[in-house]
Amino acid sequence: MNPIFLKPTLKTLIWGTEQWGISGHPSGDDEILNEEFAGKTLSALWAEKPELFGNVSGDRFPLLTKIIDAKADLSIQVHPNDEYANKNENGSLGKTECWYIMDAEEGATIVIGHNAKDSSEVKSMIENKKWNEFIRVIPVHKGDFFFIEPGTVHAIKGGTVILETQQSSDITYRVYDYDRLQDGKPRQLHVKQSIDVIKAPFENKEAPLNNEKTISESKNVRQLVSCEFFTVWYAKLENQLSVEQNYPFLLCSVISGQCEFAGKKLAKGDHFILPSGFGKAEFSGNAELIFSSL
Repeated sequence: MNPIFLKPTLKTLIWGTEQWGISGHPSGDDEILNEEFAGKTLSALWAEKPELFGNVSGDRFPLLTKIIDAKADLSIQVHPNDEYANKNENGSLGKTECWYIMDAEEGATIVIGHNAKDSSEVKSMIENKKWNEFIRVIPVHKGDFFFIEPGTVHAIKGGTVILETQQSSDITYRVYDYDRLQDGKPRQLHVKQSIDVIKAPFENKEAPLNNEKTISESKNVRQLVSCEFFTVWYAKLENQLSVEQNYPFLLCSVISGQCEFAGKKLAKGDHFILPSGFGKAEFSGNAELIFSSL
């Protein structure tokens, strides 16, 4: 049984770049690089070879891994949950996501949460454009981690690079976009939808964990979050690392350094999937990796 290697989808946007490293979403359906699946995309492989993914139910590959390189600030935004997205966005999934900060310039910040005391104040602050009062800006450093539930106001800001693990959804509601123009016109905002879904007041909660979900006995591997949609682990590879794949599938991204795995030399920005039943995976080299599964 072989790992499934992917060719990421690259996107250039008004604020920087996105690499959709593991994606079966229609907006960026990654090509499979393995010879036995030549020409297929991840969504096609999910549909045609469900046994590779533990025969997990669902009509779409459920997760999406991105590397986001923000040269400028992203919009102030919020995502809906499954119920709201299914009803209002043609059956889409909602968007629960998390960020591992791969790099951050000195003094970099991000937006997580807001300062409104209730939903009526959310509406008032947005409609009256009280952005400095409304948004909650915090410092960010390399190695930080953030779990972002639907209904959380957030924004990646310039000078940060993140590895994002999320539900396979492309639904984003822009609350505010700094009055920027794209092709001579203001970018579309989604004020009504944003007010509908923003949770108030904001609660700054720790990421949930599940100690029963493990992939390695190494002290260099730690769980970052475990929620109903995904579990994510960080691993620091120092010479050798063994990972046990006992999940329907296990996603892997190299976020720094270089390593060897399955006869291939891998570096930052390489992504692959360990299919169901893969068992033990042996890595060598010096690198940082992010793993995720259901």
